[in-house]
Amino acid sequence: MKRPTKILLALLCLMVLIVAVGVAMLLWRGPSVPSRTILEARLGDGLVEYVPNEPVARLLYEDQMRLRDLVEAIQAAADDERVVALVAHIQAGALGVAQVQELRDAVQAFRKSGKPAVAFSDTFGEVGPGHNAYYLAAAFDEIYLQPAGDVGLAGLMAESPFIKGSLEKLGIEPRMDHRREYKNAMNLFTEEEFTEAHREATEAVMNSTYRQMLLGICQARQMDEDALHALIQRGPFFGKEAVEAGLVDGLAYRDEVYQQVREKAGEDSELLYLGEYWKRAEKPFSAGRHTVALVYGVGAVMRGKSKYDPMQGSFVLGGDSVAAALRTAAEDERVEAILFRVDSPGGSYVASDTVWREVVRAREAGKPVIVSMGNVAGSGGYFVAMAADKIVAQPATITGSIGVLGGKMLTNGLWDKLGVSWDSVQTTDNADMWNFSHDYSPQEWARHQDWLDRVYEDFTSKVAEGRGKPLEEILEVAKGRIWSGQDAKEIGLVDELGGLSTALGLARQEAGIPEDARVRIQEYPRPRSTFDLLVGEAPQSSEEAVRTLAIQTLEEIQPAIRLANQTGLLGSRRGVLQMTPMKPLR
Repeated sequence: MKRPTKILLALLCLMVLIVAVGVAMLLWRGPSVPSRTILEARLGDGLVEYVPNEPVARLLYEDQMRLRDLVEAIQAAADDERVVALVAHIQAGALGVAQVQELRDAVQAFRKSGKPAVAFSDTFGEVGPGHNAYYLAAAFDEIYLQPAGDVGLAGLMAESPFIKGSLEKLGIEPRMDHRREYKNAMNLFTEEEFTEAHREATEAVMNSTYRQMLLGICQARQMDEDALHALIQRGPFFGKEAVEAGLVDGLAYRDEVYQQVREKAGEDSELLYLGEYWKRAEKPFSAGRHTVALVYGVGAVMRGKSKYDPMQGSFVLGGDSVAAALRTAAEDERVEAILFRVDSPGGSYVASDTVWREVVRAREAGKPVIVSMGNVAGSGGYFVAMAADKIVAQPATITGSIGVLGGKMLTNGLWDKLGVSWDSVQTTDNADMWNFSHDYSPQEWARHQDWLDRVYEDFTSKVAEGRGKPLEEILEVAKGRIWSGQDAKEIGLVDELGGLSTALGLARQEAGIPEDARVRIQEYPRPRSTFDLLVGEAPQSSEEAVRTLAIQTLEEIQPAIRLANQTGLLGSRRGVLQMTPMKPLR
């Protein structure tokens, strides 16, 4: 048999195998959702927005539901006749207020279906605050508290560390500057307490968030706002006090709460974890004639690739990675709009500008870009978003911080204490400009000031261009100041309040997708399994569009291809804008 014939025969056999595996996977649907299901959720622990394509992150988070998964699962359950109730064990965890608001929206949508939604907690803060957890619980029909538990409502507090005194003892002197007075991240090093501008901006965000919580709790618990505020002045509350105040509906242990839910839902009902339900249920945005891309920008902005830092448990928004994802989505002919989910406190100016450019190019290619903001989209986090067609934020999203800072730490005193001396040679006068053991010369300091001015002018002018506003108006609301999402909407930095669902609605409008048409949401870059990341080969160039599109043409048989790949049937695949540190409000 001739070689070309053998190759064709081998390819034919491979395709038959792939189709056979695909058909088998379609016929075997796995465990089903019981006909009368009580969804069981644990809410309150920190939620990840996105997991980058790297082995460590995938190993740690591959089985964890992301915020989007939780929201879509609860929303899908509202329309699922097999789901008869929702019970949630809520803990005082690391959820940000904006994340809580996204979950509250999903729970309230579930309640509109007429199905009971019950919240239980062992305690809303044990000898500590429980505002975020209780705020989330208030979205449910009923709230039950373990008899030994408390309700840690006592009012919000925001605090920031200042280490100027520590640096002085070490012999380290900050030599930094900023644009403008509200850009206060450097205050950590240069101040001993809040400056007037720092305090003003922080209080404004805190008070806005507090009022959002008050209104949300009052609407759910049918209480008067002034009365609730007066009540919180007396907090925190022991269990019986919380019942008497109308903050919870009763004191009960977990087994008692679950039994009550069973009685309402029917004794033949079965418990099913929300995560397990999501594995078995039909995904609402997994298929459709219209495709909307979803790109994540999560973590501190840095040049290079997006990654996960296992030592700090934090994510990095890599300028190159996010720019490539936006570029690939824009070049995909099937993509009609792009959702860009941003949750970032900022970081590198250059990396932020790299991402900004791809947002602009996507729009120039005719792809509407809609930004959905998470807990924070400040400084570089706002920079990457400001060129979008529309920007959506939750009322509590920390937004703005349009400013810049920079400088260095002078370590002369520290080295003197340690008995270490330094000497150097240089080719030019400014060669030691970034050297920590030497102060800026007058010429170097002037050049540094020019740099700060250049970045600030570029930032503010691009905001004005992106938001379609006069530069003078942007300069008034910039100055490095943070705003709550609600206040940011009033001053024009945000278009709408809401979450990903709101952003998707705007994407439909901008792209002309009918409201009743099914939409497929496709993440970019395409998520890869831990196995693929460990054994797959690296891309051959920075242009991923062609390879991605080629993979997408086999969308319907992806499960079969993945299985064949993992079993070896296919072989190897080829293929210094920063915000101030501040404890979160809880």
